Amino acid sequence: MKNRLKDLRAERGWSQAHLAELLDVSRQTVISLENGKYDPSLPLAFRIARVFATPIETIFDDGVEG
Repeated sequence: MKNRLKDLRAERGWSQAHLAELLDVSRQTVISLENGKYDPSLPLAFRIARVFATPIETIFDDGVEG
């Protein structure tokens, strides 16, 4: 699943380690999320949306139109 995590994190000047701390996940999880190698669980997606104060659908793109 495509996402804007790397861009959103960079806009705030956060390191991957800082974002991982905010989300209570490992830095490796953040790397995998940013590279599209790992799709977050629904609870994690909600935490990500809260951390960035943005709707989930503006962060993640499942590729489905409509």
